[in-house]
Amino acid sequence: MTMKKALILVDFENEWIDKHSDYFVGNISSVIRNTNRLIDSCRRKGYKIIFTTHVEKGSDGAFAPGSKNVKIIPQLHRKPADILITKYKISPFYKTQLEKRLKGVKRIVVAGILTNLCVRSLVQDAYDRDFDIIVIKDCCVALDKKTQDFTFNDLKATREEIEFMNTAEFLRKR
Repeated sequence: MTMKKALILVDFENEWIDKHSDYFVGNISSVIRNTNRLIDSCRRKGYKIIFTTHVEKGSDGAFAPGSKNVKIIPQLHRKPADILITKYKISPFYKTQLEKRLKGVKRIVVAGILTNLCVRSLVQDAYDRDFDIIVIKDCCVALDKKTQDFTFNDLKATREEIEFMNTAEFLRKR
C-alpha cells in the first residue's frame, strides 16, 4: 500500500510580489520556477495539492478579503481541482478545513511564504499531529537570508525528524 501524501503550498499570494506592498519580498522568480517543478512532480505522483491563502478579516489594505493581492500568484501551476484553504491566522490549521483535507495523509511536503511565520507555524502544527514532514528550502521565502537560515536551523534542531532539502534533491529522491 502506498503512503498518502500531500504538497502544501503556503500563502503564495500576489501581496508578496507587489512592488508597492509593504510586504514585498523581492524577486522570487527562481522560487516560483522551483515551486512549479515541485508541483508538477508531486501532481504526477498523485499527491494531494493544497494551497493556502492568508486573509485579514476587516482589512481594506494588505491581505484584504477579495482583493487581487490575496489571490494565488498566477505563474504557479495551480489547477481547479487543487484544494484551496483560506486562513485568517498564522497557522493553516487554525479554524480551517486543513486537518479534514489531510485525513489519511501521512507525509506532507511544505513550501511557502513567509518561512518564519506561516510556513513555520504549519510545520510545527503538522509535527504535533505526527505527520512525516519534508520542507523544500528553495521553495520557501523569508524577508531575508538570516531569518530564513535561522528558521530552518531552529526547526531542525528542535524537531530532528523533519527533513529539509532543495527541489533538485527532492525530485531525485522522491
